[in-house]
Amino acid sequence: MDCDFNPPKNTATGRPAKGRKLSGILLLVAVLLVPVLLLSRQTVSTIEARTEPTHDPASPTIPDIHKEIIDGTISAGDSITTLLGEHLSQLDIHNLDLKSRDIFPLSKICVGQPYKLTTLNGAFESFEYDINSDEQFIIRREEDDFAVSRVPIDYVVHTEKIRGTITSSLFEAVADIGEGADLAVALSDIFAWDVDFIRDIREGDSFQAVLEKRFRDGKPAGYGRILAAEFINQGDRYQAFLFQDGNQNPSYYDAEGKSVRKAFLKAPLSFTRISSGFTTRRLHPITKTYKAHPAIDYAAPIGTPIKSVGDGTVVQATYNKYNGNFVRIRHNSTYETLYNHMSKFGRGIRSGKKVTQGQIIGYVGSTGLSTGPHLDFRMYKNGSPVNPYKIKTPASAPVSTANMESFRLAIAPKLALFENREVLQARTVQPSEAEASPDTGKN
Repeated sequence: MDCDFNPPKNTATGRPAKGRKLSGILLLVAVLLVPVLLLSRQTVSTIEARTEPTHDPASPTIPDIHKEIIDGTISAGDSITTLLGEHLSQLDIHNLDLKSRDIFPLSKICVGQPYKLTTLNGAFESFEYDINSDEQFIIRREEDDFAVSRVPIDYVVHTEKIRGTITSSLFEAVADIGEGADLAVALSDIFAWDVDFIRDIREGDSFQAVLEKRFRDGKPAGYGRILAAEFINQGDRYQAFLFQDGNQNPSYYDAEGKSVRKAFLKAPLSFTRISSGFTTRRLHPITKTYKAHPAIDYAAPIGTPIKSVGDGTVVQATYNKYNGNFVRIRHNSTYETLYNHMSKFGRGIRSGKKVTQGQIIGYVGSTGLSTGPHLDFRMYKNGSPVNPYKIKTPASAPVSTANMESFRLAIAPKLALFENREVLQARTVQPSEAEASPDTGKN
């Protein structure tokens, strides 16, 4: 029987030809794919290794830095210990007190003054305290010690022109043009020798001034110097220009170079009203008898500051049942002034104390024989009472002949501003320009 079927040989190497061909193809594919797979695995491993965080135990750890700034205001009962005791030891504070005494005694911090306390990670870094509007006291940590200093406050100063018209009072007129009460006080101080802002003011009076406005950390921070001012009162024009005559302190002069400062202020109070004038016959509100009243009574709230109208020496600062708390000042061999019914005396006011014009000597009260809070103000010439409003006193020295030409050149632009009523563009004042302060005789 013929048959075409040929069974495979039963041997270890025997494969059909077709099978050998397929095996060869698979082997070739394997040879080609293995390097690719190996390369792909290595690439992935490299990427994964790069994304994994690494940490070297020998590398130092950078600590977080937390800086805290506390802006505050001194409150009643505050002391340097209560302010810094959380951050400094008692020994540190004691050493600071010793180091500061010749610069600024730490016991003199005042209620209402701003301060700034800075800490770094909870540890004391610095303390800044505003002594006044011009200077600040600074404590800084320096390694294992502290540095203390008293420095000028760093202001940005702009010069501007303002003007206004009075309808009722200088305070309201200043507020109406968006300015602060400090400006009204400053203007009244400049013209206090010529204008009584209690009884002389009339509706329609006007004022204008060229002044400095201060800015601190980008925020308004009050006023600097008034460089020039004009006040029109009942048709009379008064002008004042700030000028430094040689080595003297800067002071105010009129357009002719005459000093605006005189021996006596027109009034011992800035803003109030007259409740009783100078007279030889008045019915006393308590005793109900007619007697002379050789005084000017100024009705004002309790606590209103009372100023000395001139330089002089305190000869009495005491109490009696008629005058209450009172101060008597001798100005020279001719004039004395008396201030009655005070609630309390000014700081340091006592017999023998020298005072300057405008210095606060006490505060309005109602002590002694008084029906309400007011100041009873009296003036004596050679021991006899005189009406303060009828006293004519000479002005202080004018601008010197040597500096008169410089004075005229300095005030010319400001005169033009006042006369032409031009608007002054604000400009920044350099620190060297803002150093001088006017000598107005006020404290």
